[in-house]
Amino acid sequence: MRDRLPAFVSALVLLILAGVCRADGFIVITSKSPPAVPGHFAFAPLEVTFHRVSVKIDDLLAVTSVDEEFYNPNNQRLEGMYLFPLPAGSHIDRFSMDINGQMTDAELLSADKARSLYEDIVRRYRDPALLEYSGRDAFKVRIFPIEPNGRKHVKIQYTQLLKSDSGTAEYTYPLNTEKFSSVPIRDVTIAVELACREPIKSVYSPTHSVQIKREDELHARAFYEQHQIRPDTDFKLIFSRNKSPVGVDLLTYRSSPDDGYFLLLASPGLQPPKGQVEKKDVCFVLDTSGSMAGPKIEQAKKALTFCLNSLNEGDRFEVIRFSTETEPLFHELRPADKANTDKALAFVKDLRASGGTDIDGALHDALKLRPDANDAHPYVVVFLTDGEPTVGDTSEDSLVSKVTRYRDGKTKIFCFGIGNDVNTHLLDRIAEGTHAFSTYVEPQEDIEVKVSAFYDKIREPVLSNVEVAFTGSDVRVMQVYPGAMPDLYKGEMLVAFGRYSGHGPAAVKITGTFDGQPQQFVQDVKFAADDTTNAYIPRLWAVRRVGYLLDQIRMHGESAELRDEVTRLAREHGIVTPYTAYLILEDERRRNVPVSIQNFREFGADRPALAQSQERMYQAQSEAQEAQKRTGSGAVAAAKDVGQLKASENLDQLATAQQQQALAKGGFQGQGPSAGEQPQAMFGTPAAGRREFAARATATTQPAFGYRVAQNYTQQSKVINGRAFYQNGTTWTDSSAQARKDLKPQQIDFGSDAYFALLKAHPEAAPWLSLSNQVDVVIGDTLYQVR
Repeated sequence: MRDRLPAFVSALVLLILAGVCRADGFIVITSKSPPAVPGHFAFAPLEVTFHRVSVKIDDLLAVTSVDEEFYNPNNQRLEGMYLFPLPAGSHIDRFSMDINGQMTDAELLSADKARSLYEDIVRRYRDPALLEYSGRDAFKVRIFPIEPNGRKHVKIQYTQLLKSDSGTAEYTYPLNTEKFSSVPIRDVTIAVELACREPIKSVYSPTHSVQIKREDELHARAFYEQHQIRPDTDFKLIFSRNKSPVGVDLLTYRSSPDDGYFLLLASPGLQPPKGQVEKKDVCFVLDTSGSMAGPKIEQAKKALTFCLNSLNEGDRFEVIRFSTETEPLFHELRPADKANTDKALAFVKDLRASGGTDIDGALHDALKLRPDANDAHPYVVVFLTDGEPTVGDTSEDSLVSKVTRYRDGKTKIFCFGIGNDVNTHLLDRIAEGTHAFSTYVEPQEDIEVKVSAFYDKIREPVLSNVEVAFTGSDVRVMQVYPGAMPDLYKGEMLVAFGRYSGHGPAAVKITGTFDGQPQQFVQDVKFAADDTTNAYIPRLWAVRRVGYLLDQIRMHGESAELRDEVTRLAREHGIVTPYTAYLILEDERRRNVPVSIQNFREFGADRPALAQSQERMYQAQSEAQEAQKRTGSGAVAAAKDVGQLKASENLDQLATAQQQQALAKGGFQGQGPSAGEQPQAMFGTPAAGRREFAARATATTQPAFGYRVAQNYTQQSKVINGRAFYQNGTTWTDSSAQARKDLKPQQIDFGSDAYFALLKAHPEAAPWLSLSNQVDVVIGDTLYQVR
């Protein structure tokens, strides 16, 4: 039956579903319908082999060059049409495609013609994905032939003028090609070259993890690369230009009279306040107990070798190794000259692993080297250990109290927990107490890579003891994360999220020290009363907030207030991990939420996945109460999970954190309920029974990967324009419906006159309606049920 579908029908369905890629071009097959592609849509026959984007931005003029290749894996010749919806405010400079040996011109469609085409397709083929294109120009070109196992290479260049607000500009490249290729795209790259007339300060992507390289004060590069993926998020790059020594930028989001959200960026660029890097004192402390023997000690030695070779002129340093006893190299801080560095390198090279673990003695020796109050240099301790304290004072509370007395802002202890036998609470509390952070290196990870990357980032401080304050008579700021601001380093940025009430003009004041001298930077800003342009801000704030709350649960135990807030934030902002999914499901059952608007109906029926999530929640709860839960693979995994959320700076990192947590121990890879089993029976099960059931579920669970895997529940939530939707079967449900008691349900037939009248009356709803032809969405005081 499917093979007999008219070719044009098949082609238009492909067009519709590819439509969410926005500015990316796509090919619509208009010849004989190709065979179904296993594991994907039957009407998406072509593959995208690569998608490469090169962007050159000269101040505010952006020239984007797109280079992509399509591959026909089918055994017949195809005919198609290439369509490219244009980004708003842009114009095409060049288009090239080799069609049967000739370069062919494209036909430009006006916005009215494109809108008419899109809406007609939506009406006739019952798919809304093109709705968000309304109001855009487009161009098309006929493509023939597309040979069996043949390739079509497309190149496009377009130009646009970026908008700037107080020196801050944003570049967007629509990269949503999730439904475009019949297989994951082999190579996706975006390379951005920045050239500005004023010094470049912040360079930040809220959506993707990019590599930033600063060539000088006026030039920078940003690079994004992934392989075997289906991109589903537009690429955004924010940059600012400012002659101030430290650039400060504030972006806001507020869509209602409720409190707003903000993103604060602060960067010294490449030049510190006095044109030089601040001197620092560093103490490297390495655990050489017997458990470090083998690859761990060798990797750690290589990491220390890198750090020692990376010391700056003017730095002072010490190396302490510890096992049953401690052994400082110099018994004092020494200048990082060649003679002292060579002696340290030889000391590290000869280290061997044996004995117990005297963490108390190691910390004591490191902290007694701390410079006196008259020495303003920052003091950094890099502490590497793979075990719990077994020698000297082994009390967690006592060890932490000895460290946290040094809350002077100058002393920071960065902890690296190696393996699964470390006390995660101890290391986290030590790092947090000195406004530093802890990192965990699992057995399969490389110590050298993690420690070297960390030290390379912090080797050149330009502003220490950083504090941020906001002033403004009509604005109040709260719930800012991170709570303790990190030091600023050369070429790095401070990225902070928070909430605010009120609106109007205000100022951001950043204070710190450089070379012992106080520094202060003030920037006038404006907290908007209504601003929906930066819809990613609320979700990234919520991720930080949820990470903070989960850390409180992990460290101190659960309370009803913490649990309820985590649940609410996770549901509203689509933060889906095994732990939060379980909380959302349990909360919905407790509140008797109608099944029709529940978020995780499928998850609730998937017994193995549900068991895994309950075990993850049990792990987090009990870790604060049972000493044995502070060590082991579960404790390390919990610490890393929370750390990932607390440190998320962009949507890419959030997606990675959710995916990794979902897949850990089979997290969301359930197989559905067994015959006769009821998920509700798990509630109230004793802890031992929960662990046993989770272990049994893990043992029988088979990993499931691919597109729209029902068990991969992280993929069944989407946040669009600040609102979270959850997929159950073929219906997407607006999560905000649960919080409203005044909603009037109204059912609308998809594609009807009433449907398009709703879209015309509420154009802001187009992105929500484009999710599916079956969607429940809240608009005003009505719950529209599109079917």
